[in-house]
Amino acid sequence: MRLFPPMNRTTGRLLSGCLLSGCRFNAIGWTTICWATLSIIVWLATPETVASAQAITYAQTGSPPEMGLELLQEEPHDIIYFTEKAKGGWVKARLLPVREMPGTPNGSLKYNIVGIETEDFATKWNEIERIDFWEKRLERETAEKIAAGDFAGAYPFLSILIRDYPTRPGLRELRSDFLWNNAIQRAKNGQRAESLAMLEELRRYAPDYKRSTVVGAIGATTNSLMTAMVQEGKLAEAQQLLARLRGEYSNVRLASVETWTKEFLRMAEEKRDAALLALKEERFRDARLFARESVYLTPDIPGGKELIERIDTIYPLINVGVLQSATVFDPIRLDNWASRRAGRLLYRTLFEMQSAGPEGGQYNFIFGDTEISADQQTLDLNLELAKLPDPLNKIESHFLADRLAKRATPGSDEYFSPWAAAVSGIGIDGASQIRCVLRRPNVLPTCLMQINVDGSWFGGKPGSTTGDYRLDITEGNLTRFVLADKALEKVGKDNTKPREIVEVRCGSGSEAVSKLLSGEIDMLDQLFPADAIRLKRSRDIAVATYPLPTIHMLVPCSDHPFVAESNFRRALVYATNREDILKGELLEGKEIPGCQVVSGPFPAGIDFDDPLGYAYDTSIVARRYEPSLAQLLVELNRSLMENEAKRKGDTVPKMTPIRLAFPADNLSRVACEAIRAQWELIGLPVELVQLPIGRSYPDPDTADIVYVSAAVWEPILDARRLLGPSGLARSENQMIGLGLRRLEEARNWKEVRDRLLVLHDIAHHELPIIPLWQMIDSYAYRKDLTGVGTGIVSLYQNAENWRRD
Repeated sequence: MRLFPPMNRTTGRLLSGCLLSGCRFNAIGWTTICWATLSIIVWLATPETVASAQAITYAQTGSPPEMGLELLQEEPHDIIYFTEKAKGGWVKARLLPVREMPGTPNGSLKYNIVGIETEDFATKWNEIERIDFWEKRLERETAEKIAAGDFAGAYPFLSILIRDYPTRPGLRELRSDFLWNNAIQRAKNGQRAESLAMLEELRRYAPDYKRSTVVGAIGATTNSLMTAMVQEGKLAEAQQLLARLRGEYSNVRLASVETWTKEFLRMAEEKRDAALLALKEERFRDARLFARESVYLTPDIPGGKELIERIDTIYPLINVGVLQSATVFDPIRLDNWASRRAGRLLYRTLFEMQSAGPEGGQYNFIFGDTEISADQQTLDLNLELAKLPDPLNKIESHFLADRLAKRATPGSDEYFSPWAAAVSGIGIDGASQIRCVLRRPNVLPTCLMQINVDGSWFGGKPGSTTGDYRLDITEGNLTRFVLADKALEKVGKDNTKPREIVEVRCGSGSEAVSKLLSGEIDMLDQLFPADAIRLKRSRDIAVATYPLPTIHMLVPCSDHPFVAESNFRRALVYATNREDILKGELLEGKEIPGCQVVSGPFPAGIDFDDPLGYAYDTSIVARRYEPSLAQLLVELNRSLMENEAKRKGDTVPKMTPIRLAFPADNLSRVACEAIRAQWELIGLPVELVQLPIGRSYPDPDTADIVYVSAAVWEPILDARRLLGPSGLARSENQMIGLGLRRLEEARNWKEVRDRLLVLHDIAHHELPIIPLWQMIDSYAYRKDLTGVGTGIVSLYQNAENWRRD
């Protein structure tokens, strides 16, 4: 007879009494039984009496309840069913040492019951009706759910079988049935891509399973998927799919591959013919577009690449993908990436930054060269007119000296206080030399003369361009720059200098990357760091980093009474999980050297000892994310404002929503959405304000804080441009003002560095701006484009040298 163990305290006490009255128990079960006690135990072990237990692991009658997916929450077990002769019932036993019922039932089966692992039991084989083994139950559950079309329910059971019982005889068939039937169901539901993925997995896993039927299904699904892709304009995805299928099924005839290879060739021939017609009609832009689309549709189309080369020779054109379009053009703009980038095409700067060096930037004087005296108190500007192109060769020394003098004259529209503080006199030595006498030794006076040069310097109209290109048209997402008339006159018939540079604004980083890979654009001016890593794997794309980082910050831009308080701004810092936004949202979990949270307004450099970080105090640790402290500071600030209002008899300021503005690009939007969510967690009302395309700073009374990506590349110069009363932050803080003045009086690099570190410390505590993080920006271009250069600080720095290879 089968015996049941105790399940609760009642049966435990009964068994104890039984044992004390003379019953014996050994390691494999009861050998002498008190029958009166046994009847009580059996009664207590019915399902009704154990309903309050956590799980039923045995019973005298019936079968275990059907568990469904809940079965997987239980530990693996076998179910032993007993014969009527043994009084019936069942137990859940820990996995048995045998995995099949013996042919000749002799001897006993030893087992442990789930939940009573400390007790050992034994039952004669002839008292066991059957055993429902764990793996067979999993197989049964899997098969039943596949038959019912419940593939989500079948998957967990099948996964456990694959993991724990990979050699089961029927597993291959079961797994194949799952893939086949699931693929059919997904195809019926219109999930073509998912259906194809399952069919291909089935073919790889079990190539002999319904061989011809599966291949036929792959062909039909492929045809349907390709049709949908082409109709939706997803030609890139369709091309990739077709190329993959052509390679993987070279030994299998897929009718869909043959059909779509012919169809793409037909479309490519249409584009090629359209390109030839456009070329004949001298519609070079259309010809270029059609020719590239033709080769993209069918890379080996006869004459396709030769046609592209011919068009590029006749009319070189470069398409540049951008995330921000420019509406204003200023190559020295601190806070507007697009304006700075496109401004370099249209305008030259008196002193242009060419690269970064160990002691500040390296600058080029566009009218010649410079020489500074040994005592660093005299700077000579030497004009070399004979070497200059038109119109730069028309500059006159007295005009240039006058412009430099106006820059140092209070009240002038061109007045710049750092230059006024640096220079004491400006003189002319003949027609080709200007001498600037400095008040004190100045380590980098050239950086103070970054002045935009327009056509008025040469007798032209104010604002007219001096670069090699001029703005042609802005239409939709396109901004077209064409060679200026003066530059165009120098272009010969076989000159390959780009006649046009077209900026194509992309809605997202992924869209821009897709266009670059397809050849729709030739360059991409700014990459998400994760996209830069992915693009480096492409054999057709070159990826490079700009040598100077950008500093991302929040800049107060209104008279919002709370934002104006440093305690409240400090609360905003503590309420912003900058590390999480940077690494999780912007870097997508990638580790990018140089991308880091910062504690101040100056670049930290890329490495620990990077000379580019000469203004950054590494001993100042960026404030951590502490929302509870942020809430405390908000309440403290509110209390102080209430007390001050009562003392003065004024109205207590109300907390109005904080209007957080951001430029119309994807990176800024992602960052600001995350910032808003975190500020709202501490109870602050926030409204997001997207700036118009091309704008980086809001109009008055339209926002309270603006997200800025600033090119703080020369802290000696940019400290005032950023923090001064007329700078981006418009700070009137006296300590900030004193720090700026002392910086401008520095006589050597040691004093420059020491005073910048002090200014960093002041900015860290006073928070005229809220520092976020430093980003290392990258650009990418197709490798058939040469002359881009390395270490460039602006994308168009060498645009006049770009050529097609």
